[in-house]
Amino acid sequence: MSRKKIERVISFNLLPGRILASKYEVLSLLGSGWEGEVYRVKERNTGVERAAKVFFPQRNRYDRATKFYARKLHRLRHCSILIQYHTQERIVFHREPVTVLISEYVEGELLIDFVRRQLGKRLTPFEGLHLLHSLAAGVEQIHRAREYHGDLHDENIIIKRQGLSFVVKLVDMYNWGAPGADNIKDDVCDLIRIFYDVLGGAQQYKKLPTEVKEICCGLKRSLIVRKFRTAGHLRQYLENMSWQKN
Repeated sequence: MSRKKIERVISFNLLPGRILASKYEVLSLLGSGWEGEVYRVKERNTGVERAAKVFFPQRNRYDRATKFYARKLHRLRHCSILIQYHTQERIVFHREPVTVLISEYVEGELLIDFVRRQLGKRLTPFEGLHLLHSLAAGVEQIHRAREYHGDLHDENIIIKRQGLSFVVKLVDMYNWGAPGADNIKDDVCDLIRIFYDVLGGAQQYKKLPTEVKEICCGLKRSLIVRKFRTAGHLRQYLENMSWQKN
């Protein structure tokens, strides 16, 4: 028996007003990635806004990706940094069934867009430390559950400023197989890389305070994972770090 060829989709281009599964009205595109696109939608019966992740068929054979997301998000539903999963729907695109995951809609903007709006297109060390603390505290909950995120970067972090700190949510997760020590180390290194990048990256690194450089460790993985074994260790370090007197 020959396998049915799956259409390769690079964009759904769902325009505002499009109705999905007879229940949701598309409001806008929130973002896109390797696995699919995420749209802001509104429940037709209640007016409640949700997020709908529409998976490219070639990235979701036999619904493997959607099953992974749904099960993992449900298992980690106590982790406040993750967007809460609600349900799964089916739509038809080019006469083919496509799976959609419906989750909570979170106000804010992508970290990459937020940083681009700042003076010099970067955060100050003070802001960066508060952001890193918020991220580390959130990812710590995932690591305590013996799980990992697997795909931390500035295009799948939603951020909203709140006083001196930030409210952050993570979107997308990557399945690298069963969780292990290397996955957690990868998450920690990704957090440090995000911190490094939002402060201006290589162009600004030499000008940063010594205390910041001691966190970044020159982006050397061996030094980072020796210093911060989990996101919890990173969070504790930030809360107890000392500053040199000028």
